[in-house]
Amino acid sequence: MRRTGIVMDPRYLEHRPVRGHVESPRRLETIYSLFQDPEMKALFVPVVPKEAPVDALTRIHSPGHVKRIARTAECALSMLTPDTCASSGSYPAALLAAGGFMEAISQVVSGTLDNAMALVRPPGHHAEHNRAMGFCLFNTMAVGAAFARRDLGLDRVLIVDWDVHHGNGTQHAFEADPSILFFSTHQYPLFPGTGLFTEVGRGKGEGKTLNLPLPKGYQDGDYAAIFERILRPVALEFQPDLVLVSAGFDTHRDDPLGGMRMTAEGYAVLTRILMEIADSCCKGRLVLTLEGGYHLAALRDSVRAVLLELKEQTRRHPEQAAEAGDPGKWAHVFPRCVQAQRPFWSCLKSL
Repeated sequence: MRRTGIVMDPRYLEHRPVRGHVESPRRLETIYSLFQDPEMKALFVPVVPKEAPVDALTRIHSPGHVKRIARTAECALSMLTPDTCASSGSYPAALLAAGGFMEAISQVVSGTLDNAMALVRPPGHHAEHNRAMGFCLFNTMAVGAAFARRDLGLDRVLIVDWDVHHGNGTQHAFEADPSILFFSTHQYPLFPGTGLFTEVGRGKGEGKTLNLPLPKGYQDGDYAAIFERILRPVALEFQPDLVLVSAGFDTHRDDPLGGMRMTAEGYAVLTRILMEIADSCCKGRLVLTLEGGYHLAALRDSVRAVLLELKEQTRRHPEQAAEAGDPGKWAHVFPRCVQAQRPFWSCLKSL
């Protein structure tokens, strides 16, 4: 069994959007209920979060943006965009979300843990340099990746985003950075409208952004085929020192915001592929942070499946899962991906 850390803290529940908002404290309450089972709780190592320092945030966000979010602590409710709001507890929760992810990364890189999952909110991957959006205040993923590069001295970081929505903020933070490979599967068209095959990065980072915009209806086997036959060879060529995951569970078949057909078992398969990539490249260093997922029972079951895979309590079989994918869906995505990415990756040149 691996030493798997989990970041949890009741202060994440103090981020309270407007009544009826899908990104509610109940999401974490439902996940945290998993650990009321003593046997489940005993499997994992608690990671105590600390607030991210402001200078870690300003590597990704403008000082003005950080100050705007900090001022929300003075108000009961602040509407930042039509779908993104903050309560008086949101700024501290957002600092703890980024800081908790940073602490999990630090412990995995140091070898204290083998892998980890940050069960935090608010989510982060839509937050831009100077803008909150899509329920996100600070870009937790981008802050964590920059921390790994600059403070922990890692040369290359792979970011995988399997949320149903494209991680626009994460892509924009690193699209000119050749040391960060950003790989995203997402439903398209869907908010935020970015993430086309042709978005491959810019400048020195050209080729280090790999987008797979997918029509609705993709299932476990279809995602497994994409991860197994596209992500795995590209990642092995890139040779990351750390694998980070924006783990959104809104591709689940029961989720109200998406149109995909994933199940809890499918997320475990994707986790196994990423574990194998991390084992091959970087001593198993793998850290996930929670993004979307808005059907409570599906979210709970999916997080549980991922955690048990991380812990080696289960062991999925990726190639078997990939063989169950729909050849028609594979035929839609593969040639478009190869056409966009062939100039940058040796593993794709002969395909």
